[in-house]
Amino acid sequence: MDEALARLRTSIDMKNAAKDADYVIEAVFERAEVKLPIFGQLEEICPKETILASNTSGIPVSLLASATRRPNKVIGTHFMNPVPLMKGVEIVKTLLTSEETLKVSLDFVKSLGKETVVVKDSPGFVTNRIITLVLNEAAKLLEENLASIEDVDKIEKLSHNWPMGPFELADMVGIDVIVDLLEGIYQQTGWERYKPAPLLKRMVEIGYTGRKVGKGFYQLFG
Repeated sequence: MDEALARLRTSIDMKNAAKDADYVIEAVFERAEVKLPIFGQLEEICPKETILASNTSGIPVSLLASATRRPNKVIGTHFMNPVPLMKGVEIVKTLLTSEETLKVSLDFVKSLGKETVVVKDSPGFVTNRIITLVLNEAAKLLEENLASIEDVDKIEKLSHNWPMGPFELADMVGIDVIVDLLEGIYQQTGWERYKPAPLLKRMVEIGYTGRKVGKGFYQLFG
C-alpha cells in the first residue's frame, strides 16, 4: 500500500497534469454541465491518442463525447462505490467507441484488480437502472411508515445477503446523487417508476444528503 501511495501525484493544474497522459478518467461531480466543459478542456490539453474515460454513473457517455473531436476514444469506466472494496466496473461503450479503446480500457481496468462488464450507453447503464429503483422504493416504504429504517436495512441484509441495507447505502452514496440519477433516467426515458420519491427531494432541499455531510437517513429518522 505504501509503495502504491508513493507513486501517486496530485495537482490542481489540469493542463500540466494531463498534457502527456495516455489515459484520463474524469470523476468530477455527477452533473453533465460540470463534466462537459472538462471534456472540452481535455480535448485541447491531451494528445490526440489519449483515451478519455468517465466514471459517470448515469450521464450518457455519448453526450460527454460530443464535447470532443475524438468520440472514438471516449468510454465510460464506472467504478462501483466504495471503490477500494468493490471489484466490479461497468465499461460503457458508445456507438462510436472504437474496439481499440474498448480493449485498452478492459486491459487497464483489469490491471487494477477489478472485474469488468461491457454495457451499452443507456440511461443509468445496468447497475443504476436497478439500484436506483431499490433506493427509491425504500424511501417510499419510509413515507408509508411501513417499518423503521433500521428494520428495513436489517431484513434486506438478512434476506438477500446484502452487505448494506438500502438506507445505509443511500447515506453512503449520497441522497443528492440518487435524486440526480433518478431524474436523469426519468428525463431521458419518461418512465414513471424513476420519478424520485418526494421524501428524497425534501431531504436534498434541507441538506440531508448523507454521510459526506454527516446528515442522512440515520440522523433524520434513526
